[in-house]
Amino acid sequence: MEINSVKSTDHSKTTDHSKSTDHRKTTDHSGAANQSRSTNPNKAKNICLEAIDLCKTYIVDGYSNNVLQNVNLKIAEGEFVSIMGPSGSGKSTLLYTISGMDDMTAGKVIFDGEDLSGMSAKELTKLRLIKMGFIFQQMYMMKKLCIMDNIVLPGYQAKLCSREEVNKNAEELMRRLGVIELADRQITEVSGGQLQRACLARALINSPKVLFADEPTGALNSKASMEVLNELVKANEAGSTVLMVTHSEKVAASSDRIIYLMDGDIQGELALGKLSNAADTREELAKRERKLRNWLEEMGW
Repeated sequence: MEINSVKSTDHSKTTDHSKSTDHRKTTDHSGAANQSRSTNPNKAKNICLEAIDLCKTYIVDGYSNNVLQNVNLKIAEGEFVSIMGPSGSGKSTLLYTISGMDDMTAGKVIFDGEDLSGMSAKELTKLRLIKMGFIFQQMYMMKKLCIMDNIVLPGYQAKLCSREEVNKNAEELMRRLGVIELADRQITEVSGGQLQRACLARALINSPKVLFADEPTGALNSKASMEVLNELVKANEAGSTVLMVTHSEKVAASSDRIIYLMDGDIQGELALGKLSNAADTREELAKRERKLRNWLEEMGW
């Protein structure tokens, strides 16, 4: 099977993306629905990431597969946003395209004021290294390096500070994430939950503006999933914007906002607001999860 990514903006043989229609339903935490984009509670905040009429088309065995179709999305600084939707809806493709890991077919992505569509591969690589952090379902680390060396490597490559400072930052992150005692271990000598927390430390080593997470709890048991989720919430509280793909209602319930994607298009948004530091966080999470579940049922989940 031959799979190619279409980079040309000529859609004469595929889908006409020349017209953008925003028909999503935005729901606030009270359950009220409105067809207007003005209901987005983050409109007054600084926008750090924006997709404008974003399209992604693949050619598979001579047939066009329009995975993303005129997606319009804004992420405000400090937000924790989850992307949900059925399998094959384009969630991971959106994450990879909006972060510049994959080429877009048409449209624009504005990251921290810069248009990714006009950047070279080298410029995109540097941008991802310095201003973005990534954590995936599969815990990619270099097998020949110990945990500590894997974490500090992006810091050394970025050269934003001395190696001594990178080492100090790595130790602080590992201590905060509860994996400092694993510094000298090989990646095969730790549990899945420990390895994912180490991957999060690596993703945060350069203090990224946006942390991209693709099913970060998907390969973990429930206990390890909650541990990783708690660390993502803490990273968000510390200042990192988080954009996460997840299938889990329990995980998404900790987000400020949930975006529902189907057939490559955003169908609706649910604003839950920031998770408070209330004494009974468990009860609050249960309420948010119920609200999210009801909304997902309305969306056809």
